[in-house]
Amino acid sequence: MNSKMAQFFEEHPQIRYTFFGGKGGVGKTVVAAAVANWIAEQGKKTLLASTNPVHSLSNLFQMDVFGKEVLIPGTNNLYVEEIDTKDTIEKSKREIKEKISWFLKFADIPTKAEEFVESATMNPAFEESAMFENMINIIFEDAYDFYVFDTAPTANARRLLGMSKVYTLWVDKMMKSREEAKEMRLSLSFRKKKVEQEEDPLLDYLTTFRDRIDRMRELLTDEEKTAFFFVTLLESLPLAVIKRFIGWFEDFGIPIGGVIVNEAIDTCDIDETTAEFCLNRVRMQDRYREEVKKSFKNLLGEIPLFEKEVRGLDMIQRVTQALFSTTQ
Repeated sequence: MNSKMAQFFEEHPQIRYTFFGGKGGVGKTVVAAAVANWIAEQGKKTLLASTNPVHSLSNLFQMDVFGKEVLIPGTNNLYVEEIDTKDTIEKSKREIKEKISWFLKFADIPTKAEEFVESATMNPAFEESAMFENMINIIFEDAYDFYVFDTAPTANARRLLGMSKVYTLWVDKMMKSREEAKEMRLSLSFRKKKVEQEEDPLLDYLTTFRDRIDRMRELLTDEEKTAFFFVTLLESLPLAVIKRFIGWFEDFGIPIGGVIVNEAIDTCDIDETTAEFCLNRVRMQDRYREEVKKSFKNLLGEIPLFEKEVRGLDMIQRVTQALFSTTQ
């Protein structure tokens, strides 16, 4: 029969957007690449993109994929990109300055926009906002059949995917303030008709922006099109991270595809000559394997610990085979 991972995609034929997360260092990038490779092998034009500010895809594929979509040599459908937020951040700064200038002019506040821009762009979440914007643009361009996102460690991924909710609250508040300001101007103005007829580019922008965010939020919570996969090692801390955050993803409405175990030691290699260190690691993994089975109903497979690090397409294909190989 097919592997559980292959079976998942057979049972969800309309899935187009997948996200891979987990604690830092568990191999999210490797697993995301293996899945993207398998999807591409099925004949779908596939984009594997990193939303992690600390990118790993160039190192994994042993070629420069930063800031550009690159077709991986030796494949027909697998494109890879490390999203560059630098240009987006600069563009966002210009747009924020323009919008704040509109607002200050509209409200008759004699303050320079630069002061507001600096405080807004120094926010630690500003880069995540830029990354979220890039992700939206990539998805809405609709240039691929399938999208695989290698996310930042789970806490960051939570904030990233939660940006749609944050943006919605922010836009709603801005639009309410905008309407209140307009009503105030009308009540104080002797030229009500002129005020009513004034163009309001910021309100137009907010309306368009809210529509985009609503569309993205709808997509992220569509169980027929979207799935978030957790990657873990058979160790205490990575499992604790999943237990801590999986409820948030479910509460937010992001469909959980399942849990994938990485770097499992193959017990077939264990015999009476095996070193005590390795035996202890195997016993530890056996304990946590039972915990995984009890804690998560949708365990989709195990990837073995290979004899060398996973780098290059050949090794990625070995991971793909391990995750999607048929089972008896």
